[in-house]
Amino acid sequence: MATVRNLKIKTSTCKRILKELHSYDKEVEREAGKTADMKEKGADPYDLKQQENVLAESRMMVPDCRKRLEGALEDLKGTLVELEETDEKQGPEFEEARNIIADVEKLFESSEL
Repeated sequence: MATVRNLKIKTSTCKRILKELHSYDKEVEREAGKTADMKEKGADPYDLKQQENVLAESRMMVPDCRKRLEGALEDLKGTLVELEETDEKQGPEFEEARNIIADVEKLFESSEL
């Protein structure tokens, strides 16, 4: 049985994971720049290898985070549909949930190109 409280929780979960995904994307960019800078300056091979490992770890987190976001999005959509079927469609929670769904779907569409 879906409730407005569940909707709020699932909306917050999507928001948090979306924020986390953006954070990982920024981290990958930052670490890639740092790695390129180290290569350009001819850094010690050991240090360079360590930096490449850091970059690889950061890159591994992005697909994992996207997968969790997809799951959270499906949960949120299901809860929203269930609540709409019971004629509960109004309120700021519903608007916020719809906005998050739109934002996440837009992100997925733009990254699949």
